[in-house]
Amino acid sequence: MEDPSKEEISQVLKILEALKQASHELQAHPTHRNSAESNSPAIKALLELETESETILSKDPHLSTLSHNLAELKNIVETLHKSRGHHSIKSFLTRRVSTQSISRVAGSIESEIQAWIDRESIDSLTKALTRALKEDNFVENEDEIVNLLTQLESRVLQGFNRELQDLVLKAKVFSLLEMVLCNPNCLKRTREHCAFTIAALIKFNKDVFVGQVLMKSTIHALLTMASSHSMNVLCTLIKSIKSPFVDEIESNGEIPKIISLLDAKEVEMKILAMNCILEIGYFGRKEAIEAMFKEGLIKKLVELQRSELGGDLIDLGRFDEDENENENENGREVTVVGLVVEGRRGRRERRFLESHPFASCVARFAVQLEVGEGLRQREKRAFKQEILVRVREECTSDAESATIIAEVLWGSSP
Repeated sequence: MEDPSKEEISQVLKILEALKQASHELQAHPTHRNSAESNSPAIKALLELETESETILSKDPHLSTLSHNLAELKNIVETLHKSRGHHSIKSFLTRRVSTQSISRVAGSIESEIQAWIDRESIDSLTKALTRALKEDNFVENEDEIVNLLTQLESRVLQGFNRELQDLVLKAKVFSLLEMVLCNPNCLKRTREHCAFTIAALIKFNKDVFVGQVLMKSTIHALLTMASSHSMNVLCTLIKSIKSPFVDEIESNGEIPKIISLLDAKEVEMKILAMNCILEIGYFGRKEAIEAMFKEGLIKKLVELQRSELGGDLIDLGRFDEDENENENENGREVTVVGLVVEGRRGRRERRFLESHPFASCVARFAVQLEVGEGLRQREKRAFKQEILVRVREECTSDAESATIIAEVLWGSSP
C-alpha cells in the first residue's frame, strides 16, 4: 500500500480531531440530557463517521480498531433507541447499561484517535528532521518542522502516556532532536524548539530520557546559542536533572560562560543567567561553587545589587514593618528565593523583585547554598563565611557592606 499524501493525512486528521472532540464530550457528560440519545450532536458526529469508515478508515490498518469501536457504538445506540418508550425494569437496566457502554466506547475511540495522531505526527517529524539533516537544509521546511516540534512538546506536557513514550523511543526522536540542537549549521529557531522538546521529554519521564541526554554536547550547544530561549531550557534542565547536570556543566568548563552572561547588555539575559546561577547554587557540589567564586561571582552580584535594578529587600521590610505588624496571623508564610516573607509584605516584595530583579541577589544566592542539596553542612558554613569576607572586600562603603551582610545573615537563617 502506498504512503498516503499530506493532503489525505490532513483530511483524515481534521475528521479525527472532530471525532475526538465528540468522544470527549460524551465521556465528560455521559448522563447529560440527550447525550446518550441518537439525536445528540456528539452521537451524530460519531455515527456519521461510522457510515464513511469504509472509505476513510479502511485505508489505514492502524484505524481498524477505531472502525470496530464505531460499529459497536452504532449497535449500542440502536439498542438504546429500541428501549425508549418502555418502562419495564428490563428497559430501565438496558438504558443504564447502554449509557455506560457509550461512555466506555467513546473513551476507547478517543484513545485510538489520539494514538493515530501521535503516530502520524511523530512519523512526520522524524522524516522531516532526517531529510533536513541529510540534505543540510532546514530553510525550506522550517515552518513545518517548528510546527511539528511544537505539537510534540505540547503533547508530552499533557502528562505521561506509555504508548506515546514507546513511539518516541522506537522512532529515536531524542537522538534526532539532539543532532539538530548540536548542529551549528541548523537554524537557530529550529534548534531552540528542539531544546524545548528535549526539556519537555525529560519532564515527561525523567527516568527514561535523562539517560539519553548527551549532557556535554547539549550544555555546550545551549550556551553557544546564548539566547533567552536556550538559557531558559538550560535552567529547566538543571532543575530537572539536578546535581549530575551541574557536575557536567562544571567538568566541561562551562561555569565561566554562565558567569560572564551577568555582564550581558540585555537585561533579560542577565536575569536568566542569575536564575541559572541560583539553581547551580542549590544543586551544585563544592567544585561548582568554587568555580563560580573563582570567576568573581560575589563581586558581580554586589555590582548588580548596587545597580538601578538592584536594591535591598531588608530595607523594604523595615518600611513595611509597622503597616504589616499584624499580618502574620492572617498571611500565609511564603518564600521569595530563600527570603522568608509574610502576608502583604510578601506581595510587596514580589512586586519589588519584578521591577528590581537583582535586589538582595547576594543574600538570595547565599540562601540557595544553605538550603540546597549539593553541599555538606560544613561546606555550607565555609562558603557562607567566604561570602561574608568577599562582600566586605567588594563593597565601597561600610553602610553597603553592613546592609548586605545583614541580609546574608538574616535571609539565610529564617
